[in-house]
Amino acid sequence: MSETITGSATPAAAADEETPEILRGDDDLPQVLADTVTEMLHAPSSRGAIHLVCAAVAIVAGAALVPAAWLVGRPNAGLATFVYSVTIIGMFSVSAVYHRVHWKSPGARKWMKRADHSMIFLFIAGSYTPLALLAMPPDTAKLVLTIVYSGAAAGVALKMFWPSAPRWVGVPLYLILGYTAIFFAGVLLDGAGLTVVVLLCAGAVLYNIGAVLYGVRWPNPWPRTFGYHEFFHAFTAVAAACHYAAIWLVVL
Repeated sequence: MSETITGSATPAAAADEETPEILRGDDDLPQVLADTVTEMLHAPSSRGAIHLVCAAVAIVAGAALVPAAWLVGRPNAGLATFVYSVTIIGMFSVSAVYHRVHWKSPGARKWMKRADHSMIFLFIAGSYTPLALLAMPPDTAKLVLTIVYSGAAAGVALKMFWPSAPRWVGVPLYLILGYTAIFFAGVLLDGAGLTVVVLLCAGAVLYNIGAVLYGVRWPNPWPRTFGYHEFFHAFTAVAAACHYAAIWLVVL
């Protein structure tokens, strides 16, 4: 997932620290250069390791989920779980590559950062796919998928082609996509059951806790090995596991 690194002694980084984070763009060139230098010198040694493991686990989990969904014989189950599996594998894989590789080229790092941010939108839409197709009436499923895939397309376009947009432009898109499910909670409860809804809520809470820790950059107990960003990644891993379990229950 994305990162904002402190500790650089460059004028660009110092100036950037004086600008409220919510007003800054994600990809202005001076900050990319500062981040590249800082990443090489100061990033915790475990940066990206959690998502590397998650990518491997997601491959195995997807290899189990998709065939099971096909065998169940429910309409769209195989396709829905395949889309979900591709997006979760893609998100964790791109994040792992972005964070584990020491990018010497600012240009390469910039494009990987864009891909990292874009995959979050695709993963959110992919996560909705089995829930909508397998636990909602067709008309409701169509509405939900139209909302989330339109939002995901807008988010990807924003991150790829206007990466310097202020974060108050991009953050609402994440929130709209993530919280769309609230408006269909009753439908999910009827179609999937209480356990699924509880797992989805637990995952959402964990994602939000991780995002808050990332935003406030705390806790940061071992900056050289395991810092606040790693806590963020750990929370996303557990949250994804909750949602994976929920999707299994929906399929079965």
